[in-house]
Amino acid sequence: MEASILEQILSDPSALLVFALIGFAAQLIDGALGMAFGQISSTILISIGVPPAAASAGVHTAETSTTAVSGNSHVAHRNVDWRLFLRIVIPGVIGGVLGAYVLTQISADTARPVVLAYLTTLGLYLFYRGVMHRHTEKRPRIVSPLGLVGGFLDAAGGGGWGAIVTSNLLVQGSNPRKTIGTVNTAEFFLTVTISATFIAALGWEAFTIATTGLLIGGVLAAPFGAFIAKRVNPDTLLTFVGAVLTVTSIYALYRALT
Repeated sequence: MEASILEQILSDPSALLVFALIGFAAQLIDGALGMAFGQISSTILISIGVPPAAASAGVHTAETSTTAVSGNSHVAHRNVDWRLFLRIVIPGVIGGVLGAYVLTQISADTARPVVLAYLTTLGLYLFYRGVMHRHTEKRPRIVSPLGLVGGFLDAAGGGGWGAIVTSNLLVQGSNPRKTIGTVNTAEFFLTVTISATFIAALGWEAFTIATTGLLIGGVLAAPFGAFIAKRVNPDTLLTFVGAVLTVTSIYALYRALT
């Protein structure tokens, strides 16, 4: 498989550069706002003809490295709430294993439009709260179920951990910077588990030039996201989270329904 990837790169190095740029942009957004790497990357891969299971497997394989770098950066910048981390990481891993298994067995197309419509509504609400400065911070109550659902949908849909977990925690009043850093750090453990599940079910076929490019670009961008999240005003972060969540969800919903 390594020789095959090397041959692809040598025959068309521009393709590696394109996917590296996509990975860089997606991870910069993900690291700063706590979501979108999987959504952006999976949407692009599927749009060029990659099967959903292979796309999700490839993206999560790349994310094992990007989330490691991103998580370490958030820890270094003290963006992590460790109590919140422990409450989401274990349910997230369990949900991720279940979602990866389901995707390798059946299609998740039926549930996807419903989830995307929900995320679009959530994105609009978060955008409104950020613009109107109506975010009152308090410790969220519903946490573990979010981890379970977020992990499942992330694996089954090729992305969604940040969209589900980050957005719902913010709706409950969680601090934007701490939420983004904590969710990103927990995502490392989720992606490692999901990738291992996919590899066990599909083999290494999903590790392609696209995966390599996303990995390279994502790793290069990962340290910058934590820096941005630490320094941007909470209301501004909330506004951007709402905008990115709305745009990506509407686009994905459109593709799911056409």
